[in-house]
Amino acid sequence: MKIRFLAAAALAGAITAGCVVRTPATVAFSAEEAAFIKKGGTGVITGHAFRTKPSGAVVNAAGQVVTLVPATAFARERFTNLYGGGKYVPHHAYPLPDEVDPAYAEYSRTTKAESNGRFVFDNVAPGTYFVTTQVLWGDEYAFSREGGLVYDSVTLTGKETRPVDVILSGN
Repeated sequence: MKIRFLAAAALAGAITAGCVVRTPATVAFSAEEAAFIKKGGTGVITGHAFRTKPSGAVVNAAGQVVTLVPATAFARERFTNLYGGGKYVPHHAYPLPDEVDPAYAEYSRTTKAESNGRFVFDNVAPGTYFVTTQVLWGDEYAFSREGGLVYDSVTLTGKETRPVDVILSGN
């Protein structure tokens, strides 16, 4: 019995060792600060989401949900906490779920990446945004897959005459 408990404790430790634990939030979500995402705009954000394998092969974010998040103080803290100084989090280091204000999701937009990893957000209001998705490959039923979360930021001024392009590769 004691051996089973020790084995279970070791497994639980191995499982959580790869997870990132977020530091507590110090900034509250502000719907007023994020409200610009709900305003109509003429901006267009186009993008390509992919990761390059160590072999050099490119994997597109085919069919993945791409999220457009207003770069509020709350979102900046969350993204800094999750990504640190980079723009990529490997799948094995995904953080444990945290409690977040449900309105946070209401003040974002989503679309799906096409099979080639391309995506578009139309009618975007001026402002600074984070664009994020995941690019994964490997056995979808495996405990940990290859690839991970990617993001970048983009700013629309309202004076653009052509789409603003963003590359989500984690670099």
